[in-house]
Amino acid sequence: MQIGAVIRGFRQQKGMSQGDIEKQTGLLRCYLSRVENGHTVPSLDTLAKIADAMDIPVAQFFSDGNLSAETTAQKMSDDELRFMNQIRRYSSNLNENDRKLLLTMVKKFAATASR
Repeated sequence: MQIGAVIRGFRQQKGMSQGDIEKQTGLLRCYLSRVENGHTVPSLDTLAKIADAMDIPVAQFFSDGNLSAETTAQKMSDDELRFMNQIRRYSSNLNENDRKLLLTMVKKFAATASR
């Protein structure tokens, strides 16, 4: 997943410029450009700022397009944000194959939990 491309897609879909995001978040336009072009990966806190500026939940950046209207209308709770920060912190040293394995495991857990 290229988070920068996902962010750019949502930003353009909302009709926003990088300058609009800059004004609302305080993140520099040049930083946003680096994120969108895949030169840097934002922290979860930064993703939350960007999502708030676009009025979408952070989870939307990671969805495969199958989120229901109810889910997309919700914001991440503090507990969910802490959990995502822990995942980010512990997974930062994983290689690409291990990240894919972790994501597959999470998807299986989620599928099992919804039954």
